[in-house]
Amino acid sequence: MKSVIRIFYTAALVLSASPSFAQQNITDYSKRIDSLIQQPSPRPFNGVVLITKSSKTQYSKAYGFKDNRTKTPLKMGDQFEIMSNSKQVTAVLILKQFEKGKLDLQAPVKKYIPTLTQPWADSVTVHQLLNHTHGILDTEKPLAFKPGTEFKYGNLSNILLGQIIENTSGSSYTKLANELFKELHMNNTFCYSKNNNKSLVTGHMNKNNVFTPVENSFISDKNMAADGIISTAEDMALWNSLLHKGKILNKKSYALMTTSSVLSEHNVFGKDKMGYGYAIRIVKYNGIPYFGHTGLGDGFASLNVYIPGSDVSIVVMENQMSEDSTLYYYHEALIRDMVLESSLI
Repeated sequence: MKSVIRIFYTAALVLSASPSFAQQNITDYSKRIDSLIQQPSPRPFNGVVLITKSSKTQYSKAYGFKDNRTKTPLKMGDQFEIMSNSKQVTAVLILKQFEKGKLDLQAPVKKYIPTLTQPWADSVTVHQLLNHTHGILDTEKPLAFKPGTEFKYGNLSNILLGQIIENTSGSSYTKLANELFKELHMNNTFCYSKNNNKSLVTGHMNKNNVFTPVENSFISDKNMAADGIISTAEDMALWNSLLHKGKILNKKSYALMTTSSVLSEHNVFGKDKMGYGYAIRIVKYNGIPYFGHTGLGDGFASLNVYIPGSDVSIVVMENQMSEDSTLYYYHEALIRDMVLESSLI
């Protein structure tokens, strides 16, 4: 009997010492993230990280400063420009008009923006604006490709979607978005306004690790639907929970938003093409499916990830934007991978 026990004990030691076994049981992702964001190279981290599971906080850390000039420390409740992560809000507002029967996703955009005189206005659909397969590079130029045949990401589609929302609802984009945030109890999320920035931190451009504050935002009423939302990490995680648990859209609309309708490539999510729905990427990491999107500009960078199988949200927001494109989302991508490799998933 003693020899049998000794065999099991030895086997347990071997397994616990095995690199592959250890890799499969990474539980202390928090220490890995702490170590990562404290490293000054290849660029410093300056922002907030929030990880939740079943709406409960698993990791929460603010690191760096609100403004390089004052060095005031960041706090978790600080507000950031989320840039292209705003596009999910626009997709939701479009789908809410769809749910009310006020628009047809397969209808040409001219039906909802009758002032458009370009020939493509009769062929490009609302659906193609939502998934960036419209082919419009400039409203005054011919299409770059036949609508529906290729993917070309950009802000112009969302500028047009913002106009469609206003024309079909009879209300401003800002009013509808802010009403939605109030309804969802996202109390620290709102549309950008030069006269009402609340707790918005300062964005910075980072060149060779020298931070320069961005004095003037490029957000305007025109591009609000593409880049104009201000939010906190906590509100972004709340958005994920409500959206993916059926609290914002009905089942049909949600399925349209989160079903791949085109393939696209983005280096943050891997070298291979992955699915794209409506303002959301549909990705797999080592067999684990998740949703994600990025935001960049005005001296800000953000990554928002939701893993449906484990009900985990990963929100990373920085008030810096590297001038080296290879470092745009350096920390964001590594933090996501650390969580995906952990026992939290």
